[in-house]
Amino acid sequence: MNPRRTFLSSAALLSATLLLAAACESAPPVQEMSDARQAIAVARKAGAESYAVEELIRAENYLKTAEQKLGAEQYRDARRAALQAKASALDATEHSEAQRTDRN
Repeated sequence: MNPRRTFLSSAALLSATLLLAAACESAPPVQEMSDARQAIAVARKAGAESYAVEELIRAENYLKTAEQKLGAEQYRDARRAALQAKASALDATEHSEAQRTDRN
């Protein structure tokens, strides 16, 4: 393959990657926020209010932070907080299910 053509192809690929990354950082994290809210709802249904209080509170606090960052148009930070909220909610669900299983 022609070295110049290879360079141009690599440059085009790098440019496309950078544009995609920039677009992700400049767009509101709608899906991540929705996922976090749904994960918290599932944790509550699993009994996290009784069995995994700390994890549930952590998830809710991360979600509040994500909402504040979203309102301030700090989308990268909002996305990060929403992902942390989801992870904490999943931990709460797992902990709740394990506790309920142990008690039965």
